[in-house]
Amino acid sequence: MKEETRLERGYRKLQEIDGKAGEEVKNSLNDISPDLVKYMIEYSFGDIYSRDGLDLKSKEIAVVASLTALGNAEPQLKVHINGALNVGCTINDIKEIILQMSAYSGFPTCINAMNALKNVLSEREKQGIKDSIGEEAANKISPLDRYEVGAAELSELDSNQVEILENAYNNFSPDLVKLVVQSYADIISRNNLSKRYRQIATIAALTALGNAKSQLKFHINAGLNIGLTADDVKEVMLLMTIYAGFPSAINGTNILKEVLDERK
Repeated sequence: MKEETRLERGYRKLQEIDGKAGEEVKNSLNDISPDLVKYMIEYSFGDIYSRDGLDLKSKEIAVVASLTALGNAEPQLKVHINGALNVGCTINDIKEIILQMSAYSGFPTCINAMNALKNVLSEREKQGIKDSIGEEAANKISPLDRYEVGAAELSELDSNQVEILENAYNNFSPDLVKLVVQSYADIISRNNLSKRYRQIATIAALTALGNAKSQLKFHINAGLNIGLTADDVKEVMLLMTIYAGFPSAINGTNILKEVLDERK
């Protein structure tokens, strides 16, 4: 039996994830740079997406988060919103990922990503595709309890982090501490997306952004604390070679090495 080539394997995986949207990207580039198309399919989908380390839903959550955070690749974000819906994400899963990125890349990137989601859903509806809405966040938090709830959420990721924040900034910028902790009540406590997916999204985004080493280190630690494995994080780093380049992935992998050495 003839062995499948990288290109054949990659094209099959591209069809599985992105379908018509991926085909349109391929066709739009074939006339100007067929070599780019070939390499993109071979490397991105033949080499990286075909790996077994992370399921496709986790991979697409990581990619939607990173492209939202980068904020400069709307056509590719739309392709991967399509892909996320194709591999099992609900509409509310994607809304949660985008909402969460407000803490890491700001509201403008999230507004743009939410508009991209609206456009994708409209296009899919015209094609007769009915996507699952998914669960709404059901937990209601009293305004008076936001700090306590946020502190509990943050402590679940790292039992010392609230104390570290308070010791570092309470005398200099107590409002910053308050807002950071309360953001965990406002966003991370929402109970319609698992903590596993939330940490995958954050690790991917911070790796892609490449400008927040200490925060990436914290979230890699947090991910390991709530059940991610070192291999899961390695797979996220490999995935980011596609969307943020090798330097970002190398830097992220070095931070993972630091975390693992310290945890020993």
